[in-house]
Amino acid sequence: MTFMKKTLAASIAVAAASSMAISTAHAEISDGEVRIGYLADMSGTYRDLAGPGGQTAMEMAVADFGGSVNGSPIVVFSADDRNSADVGANTVREWIDQRNVDMVGGLVASSVSIAVTKVLEENDGLGIVSGSAASSITNEHCTPNHIHWVYDTYPLANGTAKAVVEQGGDSWFLLTADYAFGHALEADVTSVVEANGGEIVGGVRHPFPTSDFSSYILQAQGSGAKIVGLANAGADTVNAITTASQFGLTQSGQQLAGLLIFLNDVHALGLEATQGLLLTTGWYWDMDDEARAWSERYFEETGRMPTMVQAGIYSSTMHYLKAVEAAGTDDPETVRAKMAEEPINDFFARNGSIREDGRMIHDMYLAQVKTPEESTGEWDLYEILSTIPAAEAYRPLSESQCSLVQN
Repeated sequence: MTFMKKTLAASIAVAAASSMAISTAHAEISDGEVRIGYLADMSGTYRDLAGPGGQTAMEMAVADFGGSVNGSPIVVFSADDRNSADVGANTVREWIDQRNVDMVGGLVASSVSIAVTKVLEENDGLGIVSGSAASSITNEHCTPNHIHWVYDTYPLANGTAKAVVEQGGDSWFLLTADYAFGHALEADVTSVVEANGGEIVGGVRHPFPTSDFSSYILQAQGSGAKIVGLANAGADTVNAITTASQFGLTQSGQQLAGLLIFLNDVHALGLEATQGLLLTTGWYWDMDDEARAWSERYFEETGRMPTMVQAGIYSSTMHYLKAVEAAGTDDPETVRAKMAEEPINDFFARNGSIREDGRMIHDMYLAQVKTPEESTGEWDLYEILSTIPAAEAYRPLSESQCSLVQN
């Protein structure tokens, strides 16, 4: 039985049991149901880092919560945004207008998330962004109607780029996805590289998505930079690394720095191609006993170990449901305030808290991809090198451009 079927069965049972005695809390749940929309790229470039696996993680959280909140069934809708801001925004408008969705989760491509959070703000909705990277989502694009959960470009730059410069990689060429996420990562990496004594000697922006990276890799080789930084993600990163390998980029003395690398990317490319790669992650399935226990459950459902985004979707959904239960309502403003009151310490987040700008800060990790000899199994891919404390990982509020922050 799938999680969705289990959830629906639980919901029907709860609804039947409570039909004769509706509680006050139930009465304050709009439409008598807690309605969640899962919006993500289900078929394209970012499918494997969130996609259907992220929906499974959300459904696991719903099932683990019991399928209902204070007697009100939890219902999950889902849609493929096809990495289109217009498709994403129109889908969420329809969910709000026709289905009275209470919370939108998932949210992967930064351009989609920025468009969707504007719709949520206009309609007094609530969104939890788990897949997007652009730090602008809780900076210049912050709203009182969304929370950014898993990671963003600021700790990616402060983790990976800073570590690479400190190891002598002081000249960079940036290969950037030409949309909101890539631009944010490019800006954050440039700032970190220059602040640590390095320089950006060149760069090129590629369309999103792109399958042919030949001309871009040739430009990177011609730049003479020690480091070729990949400010892209998903299939774009995989294709760029594959092309770089075909062109002998690393063999000629340059080094690749993957600025947003996911577990599924390393798994797809293999350790032979990715060994030694430094990366920053918000979570890793094998980092401790709690993470392993949840990941093994997830593996039983999907046949794959989870990415940090998929784990974060479970974590954020569970935190949301707990807040609805505690508040006795699914009113977005009330629930967001309740979520911000409670610290987050679960299998995913350590020392987690939600700031006034909507950024959920938590410990991040600098990791290195293992060599084939070091790996003991198919998914034994990372070694955690160090912890970046929550208070240091994210953009300080003193530098924030968010209208919700009082500087």
